[in-house]
Amino acid sequence: MASNYRVEHINFNVADFNTAYHTILGRPALVKFMAIPHYAYLVLKMPLPARVLAPWANLSIAYAYEIESLAVVKATDLSIQMASMVTDAKTVPADDLEILVSEPPCASTKSKETKEVGLGLDDPSKTVKIGVHLDPK
Repeated sequence: MASNYRVEHINFNVADFNTAYHTILGRPALVKFMAIPHYAYLVLKMPLPARVLAPWANLSIAYAYEIESLAVVKATDLSIQMASMVTDAKTVPADDLEILVSEPPCASTKSKETKEVGLGLDDPSKTVKIGVHLDPK
């Protein structure tokens, strides 16, 4: 029906990236069309002489683009953090980069300076080893 058609001219920029929204309209464009956006349902309602025009977005495609954009943001954030770590690592003095060598652990815990004490439970096999020269306090 010819009375339901309307032509309005709007200047806009095209951005080459995938997003949940096919078109991003600013307030002036929404006012020009007297449109009401509903972001949760991805629908834009515009009054016509005989009815209300409500173009819907494809929710599955919008969701897929949203997941893809989140992955890009996470990857970008990770690469920024890695670059920061590399920059910080270059400022660490050489003395702090030296790996300290510790003494090897004792080969046996059975020595003359420990004794085995029961835990006071019904099971006599449950014991603990303590030092002989501990302070009684």
